[in-house]
Amino acid sequence: MKSSPRHALIRQLPVPSSVGSERSRYRRARRLHALRVAFRRRVKDVLFMTLGIFSAAFGLEGFLIPNAFIDGGATGIALLAVNLTGLPLALLLVVVNAPFMVVAYRTIGREFALKTMAAIAGLALVTATVHFPDVTHDKLLVAVFGGFFLGAGIGLAVRGGSVIDGTEVLALALSRKLGTTIGDIIMVINLVIFGVAAWLLGVETALYAMVTYLAASKTVDFVIEGIEEYTGLTIISPHHEELRHMIGTVMGRGLTVYTGRRGFGKNGQSFDTEIIYCVITRLELSKILTEIEKIDPNAFVVMSPVKDTRGGMIKKRPLQH
Repeated sequence: MKSSPRHALIRQLPVPSSVGSERSRYRRARRLHALRVAFRRRVKDVLFMTLGIFSAAFGLEGFLIPNAFIDGGATGIALLAVNLTGLPLALLLVVVNAPFMVVAYRTIGREFALKTMAAIAGLALVTATVHFPDVTHDKLLVAVFGGFFLGAGIGLAVRGGSVIDGTEVLALALSRKLGTTIGDIIMVINLVIFGVAAWLLGVETALYAMVTYLAASKTVDFVIEGIEEYTGLTIISPHHEELRHMIGTVMGRGLTVYTGRRGFGKNGQSFDTEIIYCVITRLELSKILTEIEKIDPNAFVVMSPVKDTRGGMIKKRPLQH
């Protein structure tokens, strides 16, 4: 099929220079923005990893090692080996975590593996060169605060896109092959570590190791998820217009509205309805439930935990009236 002379003329017309320059400026602006975002992300990752390394090193050198305490995971294996062999912790941290780095490279990716290698090497370097004072010899305080600082270090490293304990990497790989959860595998690994500790170092040491592990794991959750916990609310009510207005004005939060079908009764009657979804902080949950009850006491509300959020109107302060 031959093109008409008009179409040929249109194809031959040059693009105005102003349009071409606008496109070029837009592309340059997009590339510059992408570079800025990547640079900020790198700086934040390095900062989190550095803080994590020093926090974990302080927990190890200031609490656990002077009192012959251990933890769970790969760090616990290294600490157990320190107590049994007397080898330096810096060397054992690298040796114990080395196989996990290979697993991380194959299962998660090159960037994550390189970051993790840098974090573990940094932790080994700090424990070998920086001296931290012995804070206390009280066993309970050692277990709790040693776990706290070690857990804070692990959590900060995770915030920076790496880990300083390779157990979770192994658990992730095994869970994909065995079809089990990551938590189950980590629990089995730690039970083995604590059992060996009870056999070689004594039951009391193993029990304190469990306390250290619990303190560390809770601190990891706190550091990763933050002090604010979010709750997602799905609200179904015939008074959706009033509820939308309340969430936007009284609560000062954004929301999403989508259409669904509501069904009930023995005959399966159904009708279209608007469904409201919003995310709020845990501290505001009581307030929004009270406001919903004022508008519609029979509203159907589903609450679900939310790990974290980005963007939107979650972290802005609510409007005051």
